[in-house]
Amino acid sequence: MIEPYLEVTYRRGRPIAAYLYLPRRAGARSHPTTTPAPGLVVDYTRTGKPIGIEITAPTRLSLTTINRVLRDLGVPPVTRADLAPLLAA
Repeated sequence: MIEPYLEVTYRRGRPIAAYLYLPRRAGARSHPTTTPAPGLVVDYTRTGKPIGIEITAPTRLSLTTINRVLRDLGVPPVTRADLAPLLAA
């Protein structure tokens, strides 16, 4: 996968969780995780490469917060359009 993409889980029309998939090799598996900010859990491969961010509190998410975490991970920022399904909620 080359581009990041967002998957959102809804219940009764409201987002309850989301996952931002980061660029990764096919078959990459999550091993350790960190919590860099409230409501965000970063998944890493066994070698320490970030492969995704679980968003456990989507209604509290801000574009600034997620881009700060992405910057700290060395991953390009996302745009407001990338997170539109969550930011609109």
